[in-house]
Amino acid sequence: MPPIDTSAAQLLLWALVGYGLGSVPFGLVLARVMGLGNLREIGSGNIGATNVLRTGSKSAAALTLLFDAGKGAAAVLLARIFAGEDAAQLAGLAAFLGHCFPVWLGFRGGKGVATFLGIWLALAWPVGVACCATWAATAAATRISSASALMAAVSSLLWAPVLGHGAALVLAAVLAALVLWRHRANIDRLRAGTEPRIGRSS
Repeated sequence: MPPIDTSAAQLLLWALVGYGLGSVPFGLVLARVMGLGNLREIGSGNIGATNVLRTGSKSAAALTLLFDAGKGAAAVLLARIFAGEDAAQLAGLAAFLGHCFPVWLGFRGGKGVATFLGIWLALAWPVGVACCATWAATAAATRISSASALMAAVSSLLWAPVLGHGAALVLAAVLAALVLWRHRANIDRLRAGTEPRIGRSS
């Protein structure tokens, strides 16, 4: 393996790679390829797996979830192999930003939950598994996707130090804050009691 380069130029390179991977709108592409229509005109108009599910295609939603998580994981793993841990964290953050603010879609992307989970599964798998379990437990209790996403994001601030990955706590805080920001409309609906449950239109 070549020596790891942690220069600013190398970090910038992996940030760009992460952003490029994250900005691929798999939900939009899969909906088109599978004949499900324009995802922007369905449900919430979001490009993520929850909105893909509103097309009625569970397989398309599952693939979107897998690919959106995979692009976050790929960014982290590639950067870790070639440039080390700092680059891995930066690439993961950039992939998240790419998903939420893709240049190809006028910076109007998704809310980043699947990508968030993929980043953690690659960066620190025990934290990723704990966040996934938090999402699943909240979903089972509430049947509300956004509540599950918010709980998973906030829980990373607990899981990272508890599971021995305190070095990634700053990243956890930034990602959690971004997830909360992207879900601010959902938070308003949760407070009002009008947030739709999983499988229903919004």
